[in-house]
Amino acid sequence: MRLGIRVYQAMRLKERLVLLAIGLSGAMVLLFIIQATITEGPIPSDSSPLSKEGNSVIGPHLRLHRVHSHHNRPDSGRVSLPLVQNVHHPRFHHKQLDTQQQQPQQQQQYRPIGSYENNNNINSNAKYNVDNEYMNNDNTNVHETDRSVNILDDANDNINLVKEDLELLWNFVNKFRPEKSPGFVNTNDKQSSLFSSFSINSPEQQKLRKFGLNPSLAQVLSLPIGKNQTNFEKFQTSIRQRALYDDYDSTIDDLLRDMATLPIVRVGQKEGGTQLKLIIDYNNSGQALFKPMRFPREKETDPNHFYFVDFERHNAEVAAFHLDRILGFKRAPPVVGRILNMTSEIYALGDESLLKTFFVSPANNLCFHGKCGYYCDTAHAICGHPDTLEGSFAAFLPSTTSAPRKIWRHPWRRSYHKRRKAFWENDETYCDIVRRTEPYTKGRRLPDLMDMSILDFLIGNMDRHHYETFRIFGNDTFPLHFDHGRGFGLSRHDEPSILSPVRQCCLIRRSTLEKLLHFTDGPENNLSTIMRRSLANDPINPVLTEPHLKALDRRVKIILQTIRNCFDKKTPEQVLYVDS
Repeated sequence: MRLGIRVYQAMRLKERLVLLAIGLSGAMVLLFIIQATITEGPIPSDSSPLSKEGNSVIGPHLRLHRVHSHHNRPDSGRVSLPLVQNVHHPRFHHKQLDTQQQQPQQQQQYRPIGSYENNNNINSNAKYNVDNEYMNNDNTNVHETDRSVNILDDANDNINLVKEDLELLWNFVNKFRPEKSPGFVNTNDKQSSLFSSFSINSPEQQKLRKFGLNPSLAQVLSLPIGKNQTNFEKFQTSIRQRALYDDYDSTIDDLLRDMATLPIVRVGQKEGGTQLKLIIDYNNSGQALFKPMRFPREKETDPNHFYFVDFERHNAEVAAFHLDRILGFKRAPPVVGRILNMTSEIYALGDESLLKTFFVSPANNLCFHGKCGYYCDTAHAICGHPDTLEGSFAAFLPSTTSAPRKIWRHPWRRSYHKRRKAFWENDETYCDIVRRTEPYTKGRRLPDLMDMSILDFLIGNMDRHHYETFRIFGNDTFPLHFDHGRGFGLSRHDEPSILSPVRQCCLIRRSTLEKLLHFTDGPENNLSTIMRRSLANDPINPVLTEPHLKALDRRVKIILQTIRNCFDKKTPEQVLYVDS
């Protein structure tokens, strides 16, 4: 030690500076290696049809990956949840510590894409908090079972739904019709899912009660409704506590026509996100979010790509809106397809930063790539044929100034990591923890997430990390359904983990179950047939290929089979939720 001090004192100032520079360089290299090890994959997309302010739904992405290793570390006294669990790759040789004695780790197999396991071997002493990050403070040994599924295999052979099963489900649906069921359910009865336990006497309900059972934004916010309102304004002011629009609201079809035909006066880029999105201004002051076509509909997701690096599809946004409407959810903003002339409707109207990214490809097609987080460069440019381009147009919601929204982290969000899994993927009892966490302890929110899971399963969307609600309506309102660009990627693979909320909670709305059962009433009532009719009038029809339409019918049966299995484990009162 003394010798080192003497050597340092004997150095000249220049030599000391060189030594200090070497030390700082080494520290920076070490920090870079640590950061590269922790952070994996692109930030989850935020391509939501938001307000004019362009608020993002992206959460703190780095927090999604801040997990502890097998050695316990203090967390500054804060209770947090284990969002992800390490998936052990055969290349790595970890050792697990048991609470009794040290044991060698069993041979682990890496779970390939498309595989799925039903695993309950999770230490029950883990600390949970659904709204924040979480971690397993005990050294848990996660045993994986390799039940890999060929990602290109059709799932028809795995559906064992028979006529007797459908009859049983219909009996339960008919038994618990609202007009036949009791009008009151004990909110302290943990065994019952029937009806909303959200008290009509709660403060937020008392506040809205004077406007009726299903008030609109115009009523609650006292917004003026003029005779000369545009269809964009009619849609925004008519948003209600229970849904974005009514069943027979002609404004939605008029709005779809306007977005597909009205002249465009300005084009700008939407900030944030991993992929290119443009903000379209119409000549009547309406706005829409534009997602361009990247590749033909026949091209499906590369099986070697993770869900968080997949490209977004414009036609998936259009199809998801129609499906949400058919299912009776009415929680997805209106979306329509449109074919643009890139020269006169984008280049001539774009802002300066967008114009700088335009170029002519070697095939003499007009291209541009814009600016975004990951896929905005020459290698991922959007090209016309030669200058025509189709895309999806999603109507904007009211501004967050007039109608603020709350952003919630989805309880079943994924890890967005190549080798780590979310905690719920290893714990089939995870729903019990969610049920004890606000706002999922009562009311409609948990059944709403079951509807969202069913929609995502039907379209194959694995990219659901956040959702939003309107603050003005409190917790007794619906979550918005948007950002479906990564749906309809694989027509011959049904990802079972998307349906985990329904399977783990064994909960479904009675009205949703009834709607799904109607899709089994013959070829004319199949979901694929109804979707085909609904999409027929869209300007970019055919929106979906036949394999994707047929996949909808197959996935309906898988959902019904999952619910049928739930009735073997729970009573109808526990499985069914009836809106009061």
